[in-house]
Amino acid sequence: MSSLSLFFYHLKTITLVLFTLMLLEIIVLIRSVMGLSSKSDKRLITTNQYLKLIEEKNPTTRYSRRLRTDQPHPAECAVCLSEFKEEEEIRRLQCVHTFHKDCLDRWLQQCSATCPLCRTKVLPDEVVASYHRMQDQVEYDGSDEEVIFFLSASHGTSFNRFF
Repeated sequence: MSSLSLFFYHLKTITLVLFTLMLLEIIVLIRSVMGLSSKSDKRLITTNQYLKLIEEKNPTTRYSRRLRTDQPHPAECAVCLSEFKEEEEIRRLQCVHTFHKDCLDRWLQQCSATCPLCRTKVLPDEVVASYHRMQDQVEYDGSDEEVIFFLSASHGTSFNRFF
């Protein structure tokens, strides 16, 4: 009698797990067919738009030693710690700190939208938050397959014990 009740208990558990997986698959199917997305997706900023905003606020120029005759030491980028070379693309922020264009753009994309030296904001917080939401969405595409896998894996370990 005990083995029969154990069998029905496992049958009930397996049925619940399969029903849950089926329900999640239906939700994923409906979302993909209808193309549902959150309201915040409409205001996300792509990397190209983000870089364009940086360029508008802090335009790229070319480095020239002639412009730096007043300083005895050679100028260097505080991100990569390399000296500026003639005609390299540089970006001067509103706080007057200057960096290689590529170094600063990479910093602004990966770390924060502030000057690497004095932490002055380069872009408004709303723009930065929108860009980071877009990056988070790219890293996690919103699919529920990971949830389904997790549920099946977590329930699968308890079933294997009894069979």
